[in-house]
Amino acid sequence: MKIQQQNFESFYGVLTVSPQMHRFMELVKRVSRTEASILVRGETGTGKELIARAIHQLSPRAHKGFRAVNCATFTSEMLASELFGHVKGAFTGAVRERKGLFALADGGTLFLDEVAEIPLELQSRLLRVLQEQSFVPLGGSVPVKVNVRFISATHRALRREVEENRFREDLLYRLRVVPVFLPPLRDRVGDVEGLVHAFVIRFNEAMERQVESISDDALESLLLYRWPGNIRELRNVIEYAFAVGEGPEISLDELPPELRGEAPPEDDLGRKLTIKESERESIVAALSRTHGHKAQAASLLGMSRSTLWRKLREYQLLV
Repeated sequence: MKIQQQNFESFYGVLTVSPQMHRFMELVKRVSRTEASILVRGETGTGKELIARAIHQLSPRAHKGFRAVNCATFTSEMLASELFGHVKGAFTGAVRERKGLFALADGGTLFLDEVAEIPLELQSRLLRVLQEQSFVPLGGSVPVKVNVRFISATHRALRREVEENRFREDLLYRLRVVPVFLPPLRDRVGDVEGLVHAFVIRFNEAMERQVESISDDALESLLLYRWPGNIRELRNVIEYAFAVGEGPEISLDELPPELRGEAPPEDDLGRKLTIKESERESIVAALSRTHGHKAQAASLLGMSRSTLWRKLREYQLLV
């Protein structure tokens, strides 16, 4: 397949030729006009923050600020400080007053990414802000009134989180006034091939290697793959191929092992590793190679920092 410029429709940074995505974007345009809280549900790597920013830009609040926080990357105490801010002397080291995101987003939009990761003890305080549009900074006593529109995102099913007592039902209903479901890449007809072209052209501009085509078997592998990491994973696969290969054509042997249909790795005893075991080993190896630098490890693994933080907790790798 010869690499060619694609006629993408760009929707606030989202590139697509897919009819499913065109229908989704029309829905986003409609719900953006309201003041309702919106929950963006989608798999890792689908571009949920891009959609949140698009909703803000299309809303009557576009001239005000857009603030974003990834709830998976903070401890409960740090997230509380990030959201509520604090007064001088609120705790050791609070040498001056600091505004939190509720105050900074006043009049605009606050995006809560990975909202399912908010600890239960903090969820009740967030609920009060949603209900009363006011909050008390940490260490303070005087409520502060704000006017904030909330957009949240998660890859989890919040109803299941409620059933398993990890998420408050009343908070769910406050955040999920309008739910929108972002399609995964595997359901977006035409987008895998189109994005392959787009990413190759982008890397041609940024790297020394100049790719003019992709072999038929490599393209078939890309089209048949399920893309659990979605657009982010596809981008990283193309970057991987640029890094390990050479010449004007990307071939099948330049794609990562999982796209070549190779068997999962074995442990020292010759036992086949489960997907989770293999993933845990990959994370440990990436952290070792980057000397514990999490941002570099996330890039090496082809995942976002928030996804890496979530998996570090899941696999009990946080120290």
